[in-house]
Formats: sequence, C-alpha cells, structure tokens
Amino acid sequence: MADDMTGVSDAFKAFLTEAPQHAQAWMAAVQALDGASALDEKTGALAYLAVLAVLRLESGVHFHVQAAKRAGASRQEVISAVLIGLPAAGNAVTQSLPAALAAYDAE
Repeated sequence: MADDMTGVSDAFKAFLTEAPQHAQAWMAAVQALDGASALDEKTGALAYLAVLAVLRLESGVHFHVQAAKRAGASRQEVISAVLIGLPAAGNAVTQSLPAALAAYDAE
C-alpha cells in the first residue's frame, strides 16, 4: 500500500499495522486481480464504488472516491456509480452518497 494513508479507514489501517503478513497477502491478491481486469482505471474505480455502496461498506468510500477522481472521474460519475445499484439493491445505496460527495469535494 502507498505511504499516503489519506482516506484509509481506521479499520484498514489497523489491519495493515497489526496483521502485516495478512495485509501483504491481501494486497498481493488485490493487485493481481486489478492486473487481470479488462476495465480501464476509471471504470474499475467507479465499479468498485458501486460495489461498496451496495454492500454498505462506507469506510472504504473516501479512499476509493479519491482513486476514481485521480483516474479522471467527475463528481457526477461518482454520484452515478454510487446510485447505479438502486434497481437491484434498493435505496440502501444512498447511505454511501454523503461520504462519496464529501470525499470528492475534499481535495
């Protein structure tokens, strides 16, 4: 993981610090899966946000919104990614919207 821990949840920081061997194995898998993806960086980041919203994993939203923004995603694209799960998952996805907007507007 990069040295910049901006937007990384306290839970994930604890994982990295307190279980470094597990974290290293996890990050290797994440990087391998990322490398296997046919999606471009922006599309992948937006798709990941959609999954976070559906699963209500708000703690990862800030970090992944910033990744999407760095990859060129607009504020409206971030909103659309969060809300794309509405038909399948219902309005529970709206719970992630405030965190996503705050993260996008933060930097």
